[in-house]
Amino acid sequence: MAVIAQISLGVEDCDRAGAFWMRALGYVRRPPRWEGDDWIVIEPPPGVVGAPIAMDLSETPVQEQPRIHFDLQADGDLEAEVERLLALGAKRIYWPHYPEPDEREPPFVVLADTEGNRFCVSSAPRRDAV
Repeated sequence: MAVIAQISLGVEDCDRAGAFWMRALGYVRRPPRWEGDDWIVIEPPPGVVGAPIAMDLSETPVQEQPRIHFDLQADGDLEAEVERLLALGAKRIYWPHYPEPDEREPPFVVLADTEGNRFCVSSAPRRDAV
């Protein structure tokens, strides 16, 4: 069986994207593979579980409806987490596909990182919902 070794994210500016995602997730940067390496990997700090994220230079345009994206779960108030991410440089994205409110599913917000890559932020699922 295979396991995920890392998630690769195409970006225009590895340092800018890495800085955003390190602050957003509390990740740290791995040492470069060699001096002058412009491809970076960020990962959870020691003792924290999570997948590493590689920032790889890309010249392709950002997809408006990407087939793969990050889903983040706020550990507290959803709007407070969205505001924190906006303060780090994220942008709100107009998303016409939000589902109708449903007490079984947590609400989510679609944002874009500093590179324009879309991601979602949701609140924790309700434990008492059926």
